[in-house]
Amino acid sequence: MDIETLDLSRELATFDQREGERIERMRASCVEAVPDPDRWLTEEVHPGIITARLDKVLNWARKWSVWPANFGLACCAFEMIAAAALRFDISRFGMELFRASPRQADLLIISGTVTWKMAPAVEMIYHQMASPKWIVAMGSCAISGGPFADSYSVVPGINRLLPVDVYVPGCPPRPESLYYGLFKLHEKISRDSMARS
Repeated sequence: MDIETLDLSRELATFDQREGERIERMRASCVEAVPDPDRWLTEEVHPGIITARLDKVLNWARKWSVWPANFGLACCAFEMIAAAALRFDISRFGMELFRASPRQADLLIISGTVTWKMAPAVEMIYHQMASPKWIVAMGSCAISGGPFADSYSVVPGINRLLPVDVYVPGCPPRPESLYYGLFKLHEKISRDSMARS
């Protein structure tokens, strides 16, 4: 072995070690689930006439212009893609633009198994999204780890890392199930209020 190859292998080994330490820190900090983002719904808000009408207009616009991020992790991603295809046609609900950049998206559909190695990337994509932003956990693997929940490498539910707004159960859930979850997200967006922010 020459000197350059030896230096490169040492550099890769330290990179792998740093990445492993980062993932271990993330695993240690994600013991409990993130608090439910819907807690504000139980709080009493006294909106005035103007904010109530402005809320209604803004929520109507937000509800029919949700742009999901183009992000699929496992087999549930095929069902998400099928939901956007001609047979089911997600564009009826204003979501035909699956954005390649998280800065242009406001919905993150976590579709499939999230491993601890992928968790930092998922977190980074979420933090790059513009507010207000929503998360749909699609499939049993995203919700609770699925059949891999006891594995050392699988996150036992994305709600350990990020606040989830809607859960779509199934293995994998059909496009109709995803649509039902998106309708529930529409209902949630309709109840949102500027007064809470």
